[in-house]
Amino acid sequence: MAFLYSKSLHIIFVVTWFAGLFYIPRLFIYVTEAESLAEPGRRVLQDQLRLMQRRLWYGITWPSAVVTLALGLNTWYQYGATPDWLIYKLGLVLGLYLYHGSCHVLFRQQQRGELRYTSNQLRIWNEVATLFLFAIVFLVILKDALNMLWGMLGLFALLIVLLLAIRLYRRIRKA
Repeated sequence: MAFLYSKSLHIIFVVTWFAGLFYIPRLFIYVTEAESLAEPGRRVLQDQLRLMQRRLWYGITWPSAVVTLALGLNTWYQYGATPDWLIYKLGLVLGLYLYHGSCHVLFRQQQRGELRYTSNQLRIWNEVATLFLFAIVFLVILKDALNMLWGMLGLFALLIVLLLAIRLYRRIRKA
């Protein structure tokens, strides 16, 4: 029964972690786009958005990432084995933590007022968490490397659709 509680809590904290990973790049975009506003509106809006970033990042995203890791390791230990699909999942999870780390770098830059990326570049970066989510969920459900290959091909197709959607959105905004 402890295994099921641990697994359930792990899933709940994965969801809250992803909520943070989905929203923080949106805040990066908003701070970047606010740069084009006139003063004093720009400073007021960017200060408010940076406050929202800090609250999200340190109040939800980081704690959820840490608890997800702890519960994931506990669930793995209780599982008692490491099947092939779990090795692939752990690789994807490592990639997700690297993405989290890169978002932390962007967060720190924006907190210092450094805006190094365009809103379009950040929109593309915003989709990376979606790709990880699809890959991990399909792998956990299908538990098969061959199905994982098909899933990765599907992810590649999804990436192309997302990039086309971003491009279309940019054209619509300019019109």
